[in-house]
Amino acid sequence: MIKFGKSHHQARNENILGWALALPASFLLVMLYLIPITWVILMSFTNYELGAISFDWIGLRNFLKAFEDEVFLRSFRNTLLYVSLVLPSSIFLGLGIAVLIHARKRTRSIYEVIYFLPVTSTLIAMATVFQFLLHPKLGPINHILTAVGIQAVSFISDPEWVIPTLSMIGLWQLVGFNMILFLAGLSSIPEDLYEAAALDGANGPIDRFIRITWPMLGPTTLFVMVTSCITGFKVFDTVATLTQGKSGSEVLLYALYLEGFQYFKMGYAAALTLVFLFFILILSIVQSRLIEKKVHYV
Repeated sequence: MIKFGKSHHQARNENILGWALALPASFLLVMLYLIPITWVILMSFTNYELGAISFDWIGLRNFLKAFEDEVFLRSFRNTLLYVSLVLPSSIFLGLGIAVLIHARKRTRSIYEVIYFLPVTSTLIAMATVFQFLLHPKLGPINHILTAVGIQAVSFISDPEWVIPTLSMIGLWQLVGFNMILFLAGLSSIPEDLYEAAALDGANGPIDRFIRITWPMLGPTTLFVMVTSCITGFKVFDTVATLTQGKSGSEVLLYALYLEGFQYFKMGYAAALTLVFLFFILILSIVQSRLIEKKVHYV
């Protein structure tokens, strides 16, 4: 008589083996994510300052202070303005460039490298270049403006221009990344769909884009929108290197950095961090739920 199935001993050994294989990843998860997040949550309910030997539990006082802090509220507004400028521009420019490059055959790789170069460069290293380009007296951009009769602009020091200028720099770096993602999405669209659309009378490129390309890029667009939004809210490098938060250019992460590592108020900085993470989480969920209904999966 042939017995099918596994014995209790074999099942137990496979169960032990499975836990053993998952143990390293679980250990890294606990050490790199769960413990730091737990520590931040606990510290947000204290008045702990870096270097202090004691602290007090103060409950929700740090969170209440955050919504009365003018610097934090201004950094929140600046970050929202930054994201509102970078997010739609990076998506539509990345998509437009990807569509144009995807249609090329011989020179496609050249354009991919050119547009992807800003992604590989660090903004801290590029800060000197941008400082020179945007200098109110020595910068070539202002020389061009004055040559055509426009008054020179203090792009970095003028409160009215500083956030749009930082947004243009962030857009410069983000477009290439979104372009690569959209190129991957375009490559996954079956050619049969375009042939079927042509038989139905969709012969023009705009008609094919509206009927086929744009709907089939739904999953890619959803991913690009969420990642671009998170990247926009994490802006820090350009502010830290170009403005140092001057001229009213504070953003959320730079405000966290000042509170934690300049003023050493680690408890308050932890509370601001949780507010920041909670807002990003809610925004990502809302985006995913709203756009997911309009996404077509192949």
